[in-house]
Amino acid sequence: MNLVVKGAKYMDNISACIEALSAGNLEKAYQLMDIIQKTGSDEEKEAFAYELFDLGFLQEAEKLVKDLLENFPDEGELLILLAEIYVNDDKINDALLVLDKITMADLVYPQALVLQAELYEREALFEVSEKKLLEAEKLLPTEPVIQFALAELYFSIGKLHEAVYKYEQVLKTEDEIAGINIHERLANVYSAAGEFEKALPYYEQAEVAKLTVDVLFGHGLTAFQAGYHEAAVEKFIEVTQLDPDFESVYLYLAKAYEHQDLIEEGFESVKAGLSVNPFQKELYFLGGKLATKLGKVNEAKEMLNKALNLDPSYVEAIMTLNQISFTENDYAEVMERTIPALEEGEEDPYLLWDLAIACEKEERYLESLNYYRQAYNFFKTNEEFLQNYGFFLLEEGNIGESIEVFKQLQKMNPANLEYADVLERLSESL
Repeated sequence: MNLVVKGAKYMDNISACIEALSAGNLEKAYQLMDIIQKTGSDEEKEAFAYELFDLGFLQEAEKLVKDLLENFPDEGELLILLAEIYVNDDKINDALLVLDKITMADLVYPQALVLQAELYEREALFEVSEKKLLEAEKLLPTEPVIQFALAELYFSIGKLHEAVYKYEQVLKTEDEIAGINIHERLANVYSAAGEFEKALPYYEQAEVAKLTVDVLFGHGLTAFQAGYHEAAVEKFIEVTQLDPDFESVYLYLAKAYEHQDLIEEGFESVKAGLSVNPFQKELYFLGGKLATKLGKVNEAKEMLNKALNLDPSYVEAIMTLNQISFTENDYAEVMERTIPALEEGEEDPYLLWDLAIACEKEERYLESLNYYRQAYNFFKTNEEFLQNYGFFLLEEGNIGESIEVFKQLQKMNPANLEYADVLERLSESL
């Protein structure tokens, strides 16, 4: 049928209706719609249906298309338009039923296959989606839109090598499809595959095509993951300059500074990020770590406690605060902080180790022994833990268990003469 000619001059009543819709004059618009539906030609109705669809008047567009299909029931372009109307109206099953009516003989059949594939992908029917796209590819083997759809599908389901190949095929003729830069997509795929070095040149190409915060951030993050921390900082700073409210950047900017031992700069980045989003626990945690390195203990405690206020089960924050408390010989605080976490179901064995030491220092030896024994199940090959445990047992006069622990230590590190000396003294005492 192919009724619509791009740039065709529409009847005055169609133009007037579109103008009324754009101006929000719905009463006049609906009056004109009624006139068009009753007196317009098939060409006018089809053109008007596309206009209504673009403006989001789905029910009105649907009515026009259905009227046309009564006269042209096998017209593929009308069926495609009706399916797209249903898709935009979240009537997926109706859309699929309409698309099934399009036959292989129709010129729009490949387009129908691509749209079907998109809908099946939405329903997580990835194999069916791939089958539809491969069928379309057989019909139009060099069509970039189909190659792109396959690439997008493979990327979404983690078939990264297949995605790279298809995106590369697209890139032979197209730099961008559907507003998506192919260089950026390839950069994202390589980054997702952990091939950061390969991703970086594609980010550079994407930046040339269109400089956005997403491209800059992706470039910076990939440079960070590749170990190019100075380059990452440059990109992250560009992000903050382009969009100071892009909150995700500040955590990685601070980390990139930390990797270069620029601790003060990292700490300032944390504070800048918290001014944008004061509810990001990871920033408070990193800020606490950096403040500790700067000797700003009170600020470190404040930030770490704010992280815990946001997430009371934030184990890393608990353990970092515990280390500060150990340096201050505040063992009671370690216990007050850690025991509730364990009671709430936290299972990190390092918490048990912290408690074992804290209880030992507070002379709560039975509790300490209990925590040491629980932690032992996780740290049987950790020399530092076994040292703590072994000397604790020795101090408590638990000779049998201490001998077993020091035997483990001697086997683990035969060069440490202290272990042999302890074992010799223990054997003599029996």
